[in-house]
Amino acid sequence: MPDWMRRKIIDLESMAPEHRLKRTLTWWHLIALGVGAIVGTGIYTLIGVGAGLAGPAVILSFVVAGVVCACTALAYAEVATLIPASGSAYTYSYVALGEVIAWVVGWSLILEYSLVVSAVAVGWSGYAVGFLQSLGASLPHALTAGPHAGGIVNLPAVFITGLVATMMTVGMRESATFNAVLVIIKIVALGIFAAVALPHFDVAHFKPFAPYGFGSAEFGGAKHGVMAAAAIIFFAFYGFDAISTAAEEAKNPERDLPIGIIGSMVVCTAIYVVVAAAAVGAMPFRVFSGSPEPLAMIVRELGSPQLAAAVAAAAVIALPTVLLGFLYGQTRIFFVMARDGFLPMSLAKVNPKTGTPARITIVTAILVAILAGLVPLQEIAALANAGTLAAFVAVAVCLLVLRKRLPDARRVYRAPLAWVVAPVAIVGCIYLFFSLPGLTRSFFFIWNAVGLAWYGASTLYKHRKAAQVDHEAN
Repeated sequence: MPDWMRRKIIDLESMAPEHRLKRTLTWWHLIALGVGAIVGTGIYTLIGVGAGLAGPAVILSFVVAGVVCACTALAYAEVATLIPASGSAYTYSYVALGEVIAWVVGWSLILEYSLVVSAVAVGWSGYAVGFLQSLGASLPHALTAGPHAGGIVNLPAVFITGLVATMMTVGMRESATFNAVLVIIKIVALGIFAAVALPHFDVAHFKPFAPYGFGSAEFGGAKHGVMAAAAIIFFAFYGFDAISTAAEEAKNPERDLPIGIIGSMVVCTAIYVVVAAAAVGAMPFRVFSGSPEPLAMIVRELGSPQLAAAVAAAAVIALPTVLLGFLYGQTRIFFVMARDGFLPMSLAKVNPKTGTPARITIVTAILVAILAGLVPLQEIAALANAGTLAAFVAVAVCLLVLRKRLPDARRVYRAPLAWVVAPVAIVGCIYLFFSLPGLTRSFFFIWNAVGLAWYGASTLYKHRKAAQVDHEAN
């Protein structure tokens, strides 16, 4: 069988100790990890971006993105319990679809996670700067914005990335417990926002409800409409896939993974719809659509500067939970790809004291800190979504392939109506992909063309090296 068709066989027990992750996480750690990753930049920051693209109909954009993600989450829950190994969609594709597709998916996940972590760091920076200004302290613009915004580097974004990465190297159980505390703070802050905004709810702010239409059309040189906004704020929902990367660190993955994936999606969808409705109802969307801290701005404009400072403070404190969730997922996928030989094997080593892949965590943090310091948020989110949508399509396809190939395999969790759920996820993700800006799709295809070239070159190198070893042995 040629390399590109080869499928992976999972055998964790035979791996060397230095390549094994430590099982320390329970189901409540995973729910907190999922909620922490999902509820963050999407609602604290991208609600402004989404409202600018769809108007009040941004509420429908959240619903559309939530339905597509819910179907995908059901597929993830079944496949993750059937293949309880780290690597998320990359590993599932390697087992079900073959090496070259796994490589494309893994390469797309590199894009997703690198850019998501960067985007969240940029979102955190916006809230941190606003919070400091409310206290009378201002940082130089040159150090709080990238070159695209007239600055030099977004230093707060670089700082928070380094801080979270450092915390992760200490130990994942400790990080997950701390994350759970911050998640509670974040949800309380959103509750404060809703309590302040809902008394100012005005139906007039919803007219016209969909000023840019329900599809995805060009207005002013950019795509607008419900689906265009859904394609961007889709970014707000997909933190649940980070949970599937915890398979090798969950104490009871067959039970804990479905609870974590589905539980976090249910909680977060409810939160998003309520907060989005409160935001649009409290103030005309054009007022807050361009703000880097829209929720805090709304509360401030409603005459509650102290509560606005509290919302901003909660975002500053709790948005790092999103960073932790996605940086965790990214490092685990990099770790597995290195363990499989697609990245330098030296990166696939676990610190014997902490049980964490410290090397790959440090390398990843440096990469995303550079992106966070220099690249604008909206462009990051759009490009990250392209990689995520590709991975989600792959997982839904894996669900159907494994149902056919392994119909009698033991499934602790079975996705309901799999032959409906998976096609909805596939079609929905493809539609959202083509609702992304044309330039974003072009960059995505260029990225994967580079990835395939890398794959071809690395495969050729491995064959030549193996041939040289055989020649020397003879």
